[in-house]
Amino acid sequence: GRALSDLIMTRSSPLTLVLMVASAAIGGTLQYGYNLAIMNAPTAFIQAFINETFLERWDIQLEGYQVTLVWTIIVSIFSLGGFAGALIAGPMTISFGRKKCLLLNNVFLMSGSLFALTSRAAKSFEMIIISRVLIGINAGISMNVQPMYFGECAPKHLRGAISLSSAVFTAFGVVLGQVVGLREILGSESCWQYLLACNAIPGFIQLLTLPWFPESPRYLLIDRGDKEACMDALRRLRGCEVQSSELDEILQEQAETRGVRPSRPWELFTDRSVRWQLISVIIISSAMQLCGNDSIYFYSSYVFKEAGISDDQIQYFTIGTGTCEFTACIMCNLLVERKGRRFMLTGGFLLMTIWAVVFTVALHYVSWMPYLSVACVFTYILSFGMGPAGVTGVLPTEIFNQATRPAAYMIAGSMMWLNLFIVGMIFPFLVVSLLEYCFVPFGAVCLSSALYIGLFLPETKGKSLSAITREFNKLNFKGQDKLSESQTETQYQLGEVGLSTAF
Repeated sequence: GRALSDLIMTRSSPLTLVLMVASAAIGGTLQYGYNLAIMNAPTAFIQAFINETFLERWDIQLEGYQVTLVWTIIVSIFSLGGFAGALIAGPMTISFGRKKCLLLNNVFLMSGSLFALTSRAAKSFEMIIISRVLIGINAGISMNVQPMYFGECAPKHLRGAISLSSAVFTAFGVVLGQVVGLREILGSESCWQYLLACNAIPGFIQLLTLPWFPESPRYLLIDRGDKEACMDALRRLRGCEVQSSELDEILQEQAETRGVRPSRPWELFTDRSVRWQLISVIIISSAMQLCGNDSIYFYSSYVFKEAGISDDQIQYFTIGTGTCEFTACIMCNLLVERKGRRFMLTGGFLLMTIWAVVFTVALHYVSWMPYLSVACVFTYILSFGMGPAGVTGVLPTEIFNQATRPAAYMIAGSMMWLNLFIVGMIFPFLVVSLLEYCFVPFGAVCLSSALYIGLFLPETKGKSLSAITREFNKLNFKGQDKLSESQTETQYQLGEVGLSTAF
């Protein structure tokens, strides 16, 4: 099994690929994790700012629930921005390509940072809301485009590890946001506007570095028909002459999609040939948010407090939760090419199911089991990072072809962001209504997801798109006569013959 760290050591995957991953991710999925984490530290300060603004403008003293409502909008609007970003990511990648889309995405990031930075001087909480929408759009685009870019640039034997690095940088962004949000750094009353705006720094680094790296070879050949540019990109990314087998695979995908325009998202719902691929992406992308991992971050402060940890120390324990996910994502990166996608996903969801049950028992008897609750917080996050956090973003690249991939990512991203918004809105009500049983629904989601993956999702590790498609066609065209299956198999075999001579 090979991991991301192996890239530096192998001649066929040179430093260029590693640096490209770092450049794209530091201004990409790192932003998602960072902007999820930074909103905890300045909560009281921004709420006071909202109250002061209303008092100064309209001489109105807001009630506590009214301040909470405005604050909830500020936090939750990030998800709606992400949803909008997921919807426009597909058309942007088709029109501009993967790399240029990531570069253009920084327009939203820089604009959002500017609004956040100047909101305090302008005495406008509305500017914070606009900032969160723009930052959300940036995150929604990067969460879709970056795994697609990585999956199309990586060699087949390292495709999982490269694509999964998106999750590693997301988790790193969470830790970075928690650290920068410490009261000793930018989490103080005088610095919260800088905390919200300093995400422009990694975006600026990306703008300086990413233009030096090649575009996706698959995009160059299949979408643009530029063979020379594709060959040049492959040579730069591999550090050697391109292997004929890799060219054959790209050429085969080009042959299968020649003359076919990129699919629109709604067209996938009526296309029988991708029915189970679409079902799989919808279920797993939804489960990534409905599993309750982000909610356990929210609940962790309560658990730490019940365990007797002082308020001053809770912020440091909270950094531990982000570090757990970061560590788990690195471990998943090391294992994904050895154990496979299905094993990591199923194992992650099953472990989360177990810890949800243990967590419920611990919460029920929290008076004498506080440290078990603390342990469950960390193990739940570890289990999430070991599978669902990383592998989910890899799947659309591996199971959809070039014509359907952007639309598939739009649907996957939309489901992720909508469910993140829904969970963020309903979780406080779940806590009030279900009390210590509030994690039972999340456990049910994890168990159902594990069962679906174990029963229906084919393993994609190290397989070509044609081989993966044949696996799905057993479900997509189940019940059709053997002649049809034989014809389909023959078509694939014909498509695999003589492709290297066609280049």
